[in-house]
Amino acid sequence: MLMAPTLSHAWWNEEWSFRKKITLDTSAVGADTKEGVSEVPVLLRLHTGNFSFLDANEAGADLRFVSADDKTALHSHIELWDPTNELALVWVRVPHLSAAAPAEFVWLYFGNKKASAEDDPKQRYDLNQTLVLHFNGTQERPVDVSSYANPIAESSTVAITQGPIDGAVSFNGNARVRIPATPALKLNPQGGFTFSTWVRIPGPQAQAVLFNQADGAISIGIAGTKPFARVGGAQIQSSVDLSPNTWHFVAMTLGGGKLSLYVDGKPVGQTAAVVPDIAGDLLIGAGLVGDLDEVELSNIARSPDWIKATWAAQSAQASLIRYGEDEQAAGGGHSYFRILLSAVTLDGWVVIGVLMVMLVVSFAVMIGKAVFVARTDKANQRFLERFQQDPVGMLDPAHAQASQTSTSKALQASSLFRLYRVGLRELAHRFEHYQRSGLPQVLSAQAMGAIKASLDASMVREGARLNSQMVLLTIAISGGPFLGLLGTVVGVMITFAAIAAAGDVNVNSIAPGIAAALVATVAGLGVAIPALFGYNYLASRIKNISNEMAVFADELVTRMAEKYAP
Repeated sequence: MLMAPTLSHAWWNEEWSFRKKITLDTSAVGADTKEGVSEVPVLLRLHTGNFSFLDANEAGADLRFVSADDKTALHSHIELWDPTNELALVWVRVPHLSAAAPAEFVWLYFGNKKASAEDDPKQRYDLNQTLVLHFNGTQERPVDVSSYANPIAESSTVAITQGPIDGAVSFNGNARVRIPATPALKLNPQGGFTFSTWVRIPGPQAQAVLFNQADGAISIGIAGTKPFARVGGAQIQSSVDLSPNTWHFVAMTLGGGKLSLYVDGKPVGQTAAVVPDIAGDLLIGAGLVGDLDEVELSNIARSPDWIKATWAAQSAQASLIRYGEDEQAAGGGHSYFRILLSAVTLDGWVVIGVLMVMLVVSFAVMIGKAVFVARTDKANQRFLERFQQDPVGMLDPAHAQASQTSTSKALQASSLFRLYRVGLRELAHRFEHYQRSGLPQVLSAQAMGAIKASLDASMVREGARLNSQMVLLTIAISGGPFLGLLGTVVGVMITFAAIAAAGDVNVNSIAPGIAAALVATVAGLGVAIPALFGYNYLASRIKNISNEMAVFADELVTRMAEKYAP
């Protein structure tokens, strides 16, 4: 674990809206010296599962790291910032790690759109770090990001996009990276030396040299599948094999009269050796058939715990780093609902936006249709009361003209009244024809059939009027959950892809992204459930009105037949 800080509830700077607690637990990786290690570059892998890119500055310029005392700012720099895919790789220079007390933590502050980047190249690493090559997979020639900015004279490697951290470079046996001699890279007996890198080999190597200086005066390489280190006449041959097609962290330290070799943070060999007084060009990857990433050099011999902590800080499988939940300024603490929404990806917001439109449309249809159905039902009851008071008298053709010119709003809203008006219109039309032809005002079977056909056609039109826009509710009922499921599936895919790219595989990193992806499903159900209840209610009301129309049409035809039978 790390040195125990006093937990601070203060806020480093009120201009920053959010902060996240990042715990650095060295006990999880076995770094157990009470003295601890100093100046460890810790890699933070930010992605949709553990960080809200929507709340941060577009370029990540507002990221600030503060020690546990909530006062001391820490130096950092961004290797990768991809807000579109919600991926970021940020290096933080942690002054001290120790296992003598509960786990240390640092604060990550963000949420200040006006903030400008504070990346001082001279403060990214301590002065003992003499060379750092990130190999981000896009640069034609690597760049030294240490405080010394050593020039790269030659690079014949091929960049690849997938590495243990970001991108990497591939060597074909003839490729190499050459760095000319500089004062910062000179070795002397008063100092020391540390080299580390990530390497992946497809199979046994003839004689791959990961690093050498001054024509092999000091070198580290791979023979077959076993790493080796050599200084003058001292040599270490590791007993540990490097698994093919697997990334391994290989490191070498020289100092204090010892030459030590490490694989994946564990010592695999040690022998007596002294630091030579040499200066010359550096070659990286000569004779290597495989891939390299994150080459680092120091002018001191780093401790075994420093090597282990560095491996843990860069490895996706180690559990050195734990990301806490977001906290909000002004004593607001954190909101689970806000955390979920902030973790929703762009495609999720697109789906949720479509669902919100469907929700508004479905509620508008339900409200409008409920008002329409209620008004129709009420008007039908009024008309039935009037019709039942004098059913025979209302079948008089004289009522036809009155029904055509009626301005009663209550009756105009009645579907039964409109059926009645159609029936009387047909009746009046036939009686006018009979009067001109001198025929008696009686209805034949054929005439009754024609009137019944007109009433049936009117009922179909009334039914279509009652059911208009109901299809929008069925779309919301059936389409809402599927759209939500689509958003969830895509969100889960993006979350896993981001985690795979960032290399941060743990429950804490997966859970927020999965939970945020499920928001789309919740939104889909939030659209479908109200629409389902509203549709069933309206459908039952419409069915009752349709049944009333069918009964009334039969009754109207029957009374006409009784009154005007031959």
